[in-house]
Amino acid sequence: MNIYLQMLIAAIPAYLFGAIPCGLLIGFAKGIDIRKVGSGNIGATNVTRSVSPLAGKICFFCDFLKGALPAIAVQFIIVHPLAAIICGLASVLGHMFPVYLKFKGGKGISTAAGVAVALAPLPLLSALVIWVAAFYASRYVSLASIIAAVMLPVSAFVFRLLNIGSTVAKSNQTLVFFIVIAVLAVVRHKSNIQRLIAGTENRFEKKK
Repeated sequence: MNIYLQMLIAAIPAYLFGAIPCGLLIGFAKGIDIRKVGSGNIGATNVTRSVSPLAGKICFFCDFLKGALPAIAVQFIIVHPLAAIICGLASVLGHMFPVYLKFKGGKGISTAAGVAVALAPLPLLSALVIWVAAFYASRYVSLASIIAAVMLPVSAFVFRLLNIGSTVAKSNQTLVFFIVIAVLAVVRHKSNIQRLIAGTENRFEKKK
């Protein structure tokens, strides 16, 4: 079988796995339909606000695994640098546009981070540091996520210039993937950007 056809076939279960609405299921376990409370988003941020901080952490971890596991597993089945990228992208799109929820899903940041750890952990670590700095400076999860997503391909490019990382991490394909993720992150955060500009975006206030 043609290797590219194999990768496309592998992307189907990756998409279906990524489409599992972890936040919604966690909310249901607590008797809450996460789509009807808070921002209505099924991601970790809304789960944290509307269910509990612990539930939000569990949601983040589950969404993270939705990206990491397919990208890691496919490398043992298909020996090609594009395999992990294609399956990783399928997982992210599954989270953003889940077939189980009429294609209305989350923002994809946690799942994309899972894919990134399988492809290029050092650029991801840099983006995580940037996320933490942006969040604690602003207390806006959305703003921190957008900045980190945009800086991910920048970090990958810098590590590439320094010749640091694996062949996959330094590849053109991985860099393009990170650029696509950055664009998708900005597009999926369109409403958040509008609220940030209007000054109405919700923020995590420091506990007194």
